[in-house]
Amino acid sequence: MKAFVFPGQGSQYSGMADDFSIYPEWNYYSELANKTLEIDLISIMNGDENILKITENAQPAIFLASYVAYKFLEKHNKTPDIIAGHSLGEYTAFAVAGVYDFETGIYLVRKRGEYISMAIKPGEGSMAAVLGVSPEEVENLVKNYEGLYVANYNTSSQTVISGLKSSIDKFIADAKKNGIRARELVVSGPFHTPFLEMAKEKMAREVEHIKFKPPKFPIVMNSTAKETSDPEELKHYLLEQISGPVYWYQSVKRMIELGASEFVEVGPKKVLTNMLKREKVKALHFQELGINI
Repeated sequence: MKAFVFPGQGSQYSGMADDFSIYPEWNYYSELANKTLEIDLISIMNGDENILKITENAQPAIFLASYVAYKFLEKHNKTPDIIAGHSLGEYTAFAVAGVYDFETGIYLVRKRGEYISMAIKPGEGSMAAVLGVSPEEVENLVKNYEGLYVANYNTSSQTVISGLKSSIDKFIADAKKNGIRARELVVSGPFHTPFLEMAKEKMAREVEHIKFKPPKFPIVMNSTAKETSDPEELKHYLLEQISGPVYWYQSVKRMIELGASEFVEVGPKKVLTNMLKREKVKALHFQELGINI
């Protein structure tokens, strides 16, 4: 049983449009992205790293690259039995499963990025990866800091915390004193925390009138680490993960329980592939499948 997984923010890099332009599906979908968003997304993807990493730019950039990669695999009869996406990647998963079309997906991720950026003043929120300790220990540690939450359960030994920048700074300083590895992430805000409740409410208004269709493949959701094919549940949990944690490690375990024996990361970079390999899970990046372009 094969699982396809789609990466989230942090997988973007300057030059990614040039790199993904080798795929036959690129021209059609890149032009459609520019037309839908009314911006020159391709120039942004090849341009200044600091402009690209802005949430409302990075999210549609990763969505576009990941979707093109999937269409390339689909053309070569490489399809999954089950899918999941990490944070932003969940929106890509919905698109490839036919829950909504490409145009709807790229519009939604652009809006998601804009609303996240508006939810808290720049510089007031941040995130950090905590390495080498269990998620349970991290859960106990964050209780000692104001406005700090567990945001991503990535692996058995990598947990991401999120919240007030001042609390992140204090956590990292305290962690160093106690021999715990923690490093701040280059992000524009406190993703997956109650600070983004306003962004969630605005996204709810965006999706309210969009008809979600049953997916072609079961989707394991970030918010529950459970699979669902019900359109209303998909809509509900897609919104929940904006201001709630991503149970990625638990989602991977669930896919394995359901019979997934091979994972393929579909998108730029190898962030998810590397995390899966650290857990001794068989994982490949889609470019390692040996398909000739």
